Amino acid sequence: MERYRKLLEHVAPAHQEQLLRFWNELSPAGRDQLAAQLEAIDFAALNELIGKYVLQRPETEIPADLGPAPYFPLKPRDGAQTALYERAAQRGAELLRNGKVSCLTVAGGQGTRLGFDGPKGTYPIGPVTGKSLFQYFAEGIQRAGEKYGCRLTWYIMTSLLNREATETFFREHDFFGLAPEQVFFFTQGTMPAIGYDGKLLLAAKDSLSLSPDGHGGTLLALRKSGALDRMAAEGVDFLSYFQVDNPLIPMVNPLFIGLHDLEKSEMSAIMLAKTGPFEKLGNFCISNGRLEIIEYSDLPAELAESRNPDGTLRFIAGSPAIHMISRSFIEKLTAGGNLKLPWHRADKKIPFVDAEGNPVKPTEPNGVKLESFIFDAMPLAERTMVLEGRREDVFAPTKNPTGVDSVESCRAMLIDRDARRFEAAGVKVARDAEGKVAAQIEVSPRAVYDDADAAEYVAAHAIREIPAGAKLYFE
Repeated sequence: MERYRKLLEHVAPAHQEQLLRFWNELSPAGRDQLAAQLEAIDFAALNELIGKYVLQRPETEIPADLGPAPYFPLKPRDGAQTALYERAAQRGAELLRNGKVSCLTVAGGQGTRLGFDGPKGTYPIGPVTGKSLFQYFAEGIQRAGEKYGCRLTWYIMTSLLNREATETFFREHDFFGLAPEQVFFFTQGTMPAIGYDGKLLLAAKDSLSLSPDGHGGTLLALRKSGALDRMAAEGVDFLSYFQVDNPLIPMVNPLFIGLHDLEKSEMSAIMLAKTGPFEKLGNFCISNGRLEIIEYSDLPAELAESRNPDGTLRFIAGSPAIHMISRSFIEKLTAGGNLKLPWHRADKKIPFVDAEGNPVKPTEPNGVKLESFIFDAMPLAERTMVLEGRREDVFAPTKNPTGVDSVESCRAMLIDRDARRFEAAGVKVARDAEGKVAAQIEVSPRAVYDDADAAEYVAAHAIREIPAGAKLYFE
């Protein structure tokens, strides 16, 4: 009873006594689990969040001085910028050779939206082979390490839901050719799900309904997991950050790395020219001299549709969630074991157990999950940098089974990227009347990491033509 009394004293000031209603029915292990979850919560701080984000719907305030963020263009504007890009690419390659860069992938999600049962990174994305997203990245990391004479460490953020399955997948596939010590798994934090009445929901009689705390939690999880300590010990100063659903991304980009360093940026980003004013990408903006991202759903239409004198969109820069982050910046933000980023409300259908202990699977949203976003760290940086990327070279997200940003579109973009590389090396690639590749091809990132690799590969294998209807894998 003493334990129950202490827990009740912990939750009662926040009016969350319902969390203990099944205490007398729980096994010792169940009591331990629930108690640990409750003791980990700062209910005073959580109550503030409930009042701000759940019991009312927060509105994004648009600063009066909001403007489009400056960025380095895809193609240099003049001779001075050309020289800067050349110097940056050389600097990036030097940093890679000196072991100053590691890779960071956020991979806490499941493949549910794809109709796939398992961690999203295990989804078979290869157009010909069906190799997984994780394998694509692993092969690219291995080849990049060879090119730059380094051994890249790969930090992978999982969730409580998929950590075990992800690690098992890597072990079963012998880490896809990487050394096991090259891969560092860590787990993001969680937040309790909250009903619309402000009450925390139970997923079971002995467990809160917990969900990942968003990719903003990556930074604090790096500290708590010991990843930052490992980076410091290995002399790693920079992290190349990307999401697990985007296999088109170059895992390390010397130009991006070098500009980040030369500009003394603490957090940098790749931007894409938006296809229209309301494309579902966050908008790179500047306010009070600080870089920030305003979500597509929050940018007022009059700003989203505003144009420059030449007719181009003013707010043209969209975010594909590709970053360079300095280790020193993460250390500064997470000093003391805390990180304060804004929270974002997500209305969800959250399974729970009711007052009688019966499981309920709602058909409509019944509560709120709170998430933090990593891009909200950018206004906290003293210096930032944005570099334009070519969409067809860096961004093919796998979010839906079909349609926009889908498995279909991703595979098509992988095929097209590989075809363009081969064409640039002199290979004749069959295309249909619309210009689409009229064959299924897949080139292993283990063999070809970039255009230079493609030219060498084509020459070494005497590839002359890819005919219509061919189904070919190059490794």
